[in-house]
Amino acid sequence: MQDDTTADASAARAAWLRILALAQPDALDAAYAQLSGQGALPAYRLLRRPEAGMAMVRARAGGTGAQFNLGEISVTRCAVVLEGGAGGGTAGVAYVQGRGTRHAEQAAVLDALLQRADWHQRVQDTVLGPLARAHAERAASRAGVAAQTRVEFFTMVRGED
Repeated sequence: MQDDTTADASAARAAWLRILALAQPDALDAAYAQLSGQGALPAYRLLRRPEAGMAMVRARAGGTGAQFNLGEISVTRCAVVLEGGAGGGTAGVAYVQGRGTRHAEQAAVLDALLQRADWHQRVQDTVLGPLARAHAERAASRAGVAAQTRVEFFTMVRGED
């Protein structure tokens, strides 16, 4: 059974992995370049080269009913390990939708850096913050477009009862 600190760390990691996976590839590339411009990133080696494959997507009828296989999507995964220094041996992983090998590799490196105390805040401020804001803006924009098509239904009660 996990204690609270382990559960909190797992939830925090899941949150940043989600942000990295949902990031637009060009935005992630720009943020990664900006982070690199602040100082040399630690060297890393690939544990698992970025490789594309397929994953089955499951859904629920009506959102709460029985599960069924909706279909397959392409997914790219990557795993890296940081080399040298006090943070040597820190592993980072990433799974991203699509065939973005560069996206997966950058996300895996950032995952490893976020696990290191000496890099965490810098990556949080330079990469995760802007990416999370951009994702929230895209979601709000999509919600605004969808809200324009909303239809309100009402029922009138007849006086015969």
